[in-house]
Amino acid sequence: MAEPVERPSNRPSGPWGRLKDLKSRRNRSNPWQAVAGSAVLGLVVATGAVLAAGPWDNGQRKAERQLAAATDRTGGAHHGRRLPGAPEPAPSASAVLGALDTTVTRSAPQGPANPRTVLAPLIGAPALGTGAAASVIDIATGKQLYGHAATAPMTPASTVKIATTVAALSALGPDHRIATTVRLSEDARTLTLVGGGDPTLNAAALRSMATEAARALQEADATGVRLTYDTSRYTGPVLHPIGPNDNIAPVTALMVDEGRLDGTDRGHAPRSGDPAGDAARAFAAQLRKAGVKVTGAPRQARAADQARTVATHHSAPLSALVERTLTNSDNDIAEALARQTAIAAGESADFAGARRAVTAELKKLQVPTAGARLADGSGLDRKDRVTATLLATLLARAADPDRPELRPVLTGLPVAGFSGTLSTRYQDAPGATGLVRAKTGTLRGVNSLAGTVVDPRGRLLAFAFLASGTSSPSEAESALDALATALAGPGG
Repeated sequence: MAEPVERPSNRPSGPWGRLKDLKSRRNRSNPWQAVAGSAVLGLVVATGAVLAAGPWDNGQRKAERQLAAATDRTGGAHHGRRLPGAPEPAPSASAVLGALDTTVTRSAPQGPANPRTVLAPLIGAPALGTGAAASVIDIATGKQLYGHAATAPMTPASTVKIATTVAALSALGPDHRIATTVRLSEDARTLTLVGGGDPTLNAAALRSMATEAARALQEADATGVRLTYDTSRYTGPVLHPIGPNDNIAPVTALMVDEGRLDGTDRGHAPRSGDPAGDAARAFAAQLRKAGVKVTGAPRQARAADQARTVATHHSAPLSALVERTLTNSDNDIAEALARQTAIAAGESADFAGARRAVTAELKKLQVPTAGARLADGSGLDRKDRVTATLLATLLARAADPDRPELRPVLTGLPVAGFSGTLSTRYQDAPGATGLVRAKTGTLRGVNSLAGTVVDPRGRLLAFAFLASGTSSPSEAESALDALATALAGPGG
């Protein structure tokens, strides 16, 4: 049976329908929330840019970065102009939340905002099942403000993607792109489509590579070619341990549109049982359209060492792939990122090699990996184990101004009430809408939430909540959302 999948809402109202009411409610609350409300506006405007320009042109992320760059940075924890009387901003708060409205001069409330006080009554909610764990870290200081079974290894579901994406960015850098190539044999009789592990390869990329290859064949006076395809960049079983499933395609180095058969780009979908073969057949069709005579059906074979590259397609930058992975909880990209990390580390590009490579990369970042077992990159494997402290610490690392390469982990987190797998949540918590950004996790009997939130004192907090033995996904999600909302403070 397929595991539950996290799907964002596609309802037409989108974020714009809630903006006016959201700002009105926020401005009637305490003064610091009025300031934070301007951050929500920045997020909504940025989200609108994505909706207008297409799902993955990185519009939201560019808008956030431009807003952050526009502020006067002074280094360290001072990433923008301070409001008179306001608390010190957390590292990278402007990059995460957008520009705060610096024309507002009212200060934050000075009363205590103790996570222990607000979370303790909620962590034992029956909806959180037979066991719950929590960790809350002040990103500015690195201090854990609250912990409940915080070092207990638990099944994280899709929140393990935080570990996967942090490791990939650390190992490869945000500008890394995955290459798919076409190679021509010395005798110009065989073309080989070589998969590099880009699950987002699409028809437009195949068409472009076919045009380039056709030009090379014309220059070589080739009258016809055989087509082969090479998937050797990945090793080991192609099926995820979950088995054939609408949540993930076979994990292969060559596929088009994640092996989806229904034209979607997120959520569960019927998947090809042979995505590499399908990609090769689609490429053969594009070659024929480009005027190339392709003889016979494509067959799987490694490209010859002497073959030369005649066409190349590069994926979007790793930063964009990470953001898409987290926003939509994309299992296929997550597994690809884990394998890319393994390749960079010189490990075998399979589940076992990816586990070793990701774990080793996290250790380099000096985060608490005790008890962690990263069985896969997506979180679909129930053998995954992480602690709440590990997830919260990883989010704090991503906000470290000394590690800007990790920032896409924060910009990729879904925004409460607006985007990705949080687009339909927090409907009854307007005070947290826009201020909570978090990765969700859902398996049968497992629910999790890990992300960032601005508390009433203006602190940027990293949090992780894990629950096991849950019986109702919707009730568990509401209980997790209540925890994050409590951190957002009065009005949440």
